[in-house]
Amino acid sequence: MVQRLGRVERREQILDAATRAFARSGYAGTGLDDVAAEAGITRVLLYRHFDSKKDLYLAVLGRAMLRLSETMGPGTYDEHTIPSLLRAASADPNGFRLVFRHAAREPEFGELVDSMTTRSREVAFSYMTEIADPQWREWVAALLPVVTLEAVIAWLDAGEPPGGAERVNAAVQGVIRAALGS
Repeated sequence: MVQRLGRVERREQILDAATRAFARSGYAGTGLDDVAAEAGITRVLLYRHFDSKKDLYLAVLGRAMLRLSETMGPGTYDEHTIPSLLRAASADPNGFRLVFRHAAREPEFGELVDSMTTRSREVAFSYMTEIADPQWREWVAALLPVVTLEAVIAWLDAGEPPGGAERVNAAVQGVIRAALGS
């Protein structure tokens, strides 16, 4: 006998499949047939849970961003930030890639990620008090989130080798040293 999934479980199954499919090809490159095939369901069943591809994509992004914020905690920077970011990326690598690689580059959804980027810049700026020159401090604040996120994605792509937090932190410190002129 085939056991049917409840509505909540089916929705989670679809979100998991959609996250994988969208992380591979982005929003534009992924069709609802791709998501249905990934989930092992029909397109009709997919439409019972989501009104449109955009609706599904927004649900996937929202879930990934919620998971990230739950793992990361408050928007501060300390010695736990990079290890927490790596834990969040490792726990949901497809969601992490989706948010920071695909959605950030898609005009229709970029503003969702822009708020996170803006907040990251503000946090970086507030912590770079040792950089006296305001132009270099602004440069560091703009560059650190980019370097950090790309370093984490590269770490995921490399198979999550040990020592990730130390290596990502070394890249961050290299950017700070460059701004200091040392």
